[in-house]
Amino acid sequence: MSLSTNAADGPQGRRLTPVPSPQYASTGLDVWTMMNQVAASVNAVNLGQGYMSYPPKEFIKLAAQEALVENAHNQYAPPRGRPGLLEQVGIHFANRLSRPIDASSELSIHAGANEALLSVFTAFLEHGKGQEVILMEPAFDQYTPNIIMSGGKPVYVPLRVQSAGKDPSKEVISSHDWKLDMDELEAAINENTRIIVVNTPHNPIGKVFSREELEQIGAIAARHNLLILADEVYEHLTYGVEHISIATLPGMWERTITVGSAGKMFGVTGWRVGWSVGPAELIQPTLSAHTRIVFTSNTPLQEGVASAFRMAKENDFLNIQRQEYERRRDRLMAIFDDVGLPYVVPDGAYYLLVNAKAIKIPSDYSFPDFIEERGDNFKLVYFFIKEFGVSGIPPTEFYSEPHKHLANDYIRFAFCKTDEGLDEAAKCLQSLKCYLQETS
Repeated sequence: MSLSTNAADGPQGRRLTPVPSPQYASTGLDVWTMMNQVAASVNAVNLGQGYMSYPPKEFIKLAAQEALVENAHNQYAPPRGRPGLLEQVGIHFANRLSRPIDASSELSIHAGANEALLSVFTAFLEHGKGQEVILMEPAFDQYTPNIIMSGGKPVYVPLRVQSAGKDPSKEVISSHDWKLDMDELEAAINENTRIIVVNTPHNPIGKVFSREELEQIGAIAARHNLLILADEVYEHLTYGVEHISIATLPGMWERTITVGSAGKMFGVTGWRVGWSVGPAELIQPTLSAHTRIVFTSNTPLQEGVASAFRMAKENDFLNIQRQEYERRRDRLMAIFDDVGLPYVVPDGAYYLLVNAKAIKIPSDYSFPDFIEERGDNFKLVYFFIKEFGVSGIPPTEFYSEPHKHLANDYIRFAFCKTDEGLDEAAKCLQSLKCYLQETS
């Protein structure tokens, strides 16, 4: 359709306006903006979105500041990435994966882990072919639109609670109690399937997949010749369990691209620097897609991340950071122990899924239309924010429509927050304790 230079010169004098893609025509708020706005309306303690409410360590900020004053660091970086950062990420993964990494062919630097994911989907999916990607639900909400933008079709296989007789609405359970049915996974695969996404440590459950589980997933991928996209942005945040990269298992390096994030590793989510690592024949098409999506990631912060990697070793940063997060996790769990709401103990990442089924919302409680239309889980979170002054995220946003019921009773909270913020949340939630006593 061509547009007339006269805005009112269309058929019957109607104004002609460009028509957007149906995928983006909706003007609805994303869940993060929506819940942040609800939280701001009552000045709630924000434990919703997973950003850090405390500053990065001084050596990390200094690394970025020093990079900015170097003239050469303010121009385009090579699409693959700055040599210094490629070297540091290569060293990191050589240790992580127990194999040599060729930084000139087996790595690519990206504008955040999300762009790395999009680059992989773009590189390995074709438009118009009906090619499919297996996602394990709950699944990070960026996976689905990235797959669709790349011409693919997401296929969902949910993790299900198998808690040995425990009632998750009344008792604390482990993130390991969320199990993947391997038969269900394999049944979802057909001749159109191209990729399996494996997120470990997992957002939002906090599950760290065991070696046995990863071996089973890997065997299925090998039988069907599938690419494994390993989203391991929380690789450094595990609590008492071992994180195993699926690429380290026999025969898996050849079919795996592993994605990581400086934002998650160093607590600088706004820097938007990530990476992908894998065999050269998988990274080259990923790099080609990256080059057409954003061309390159920003230069000074690549240099800042490279310096942060070098100084992290000197400061024992990752071990200290893990201890700090574990302390915050334990503090938030103690808060919900005190008010009587059970939760899922996370073995990794920095989220706590709380089962709020015991909260009884009055039948005449009024919800705005933008909440009402999103279902019961959104209403639960809205009520929680408005009445108790602590914000979370509705995890049904991480599910496809047929499986949303699996998360209706849960609220996701982030514990990458200051001690003061967690203390304030503890005070706010005292009113919940009284409320539960009245409705028990």
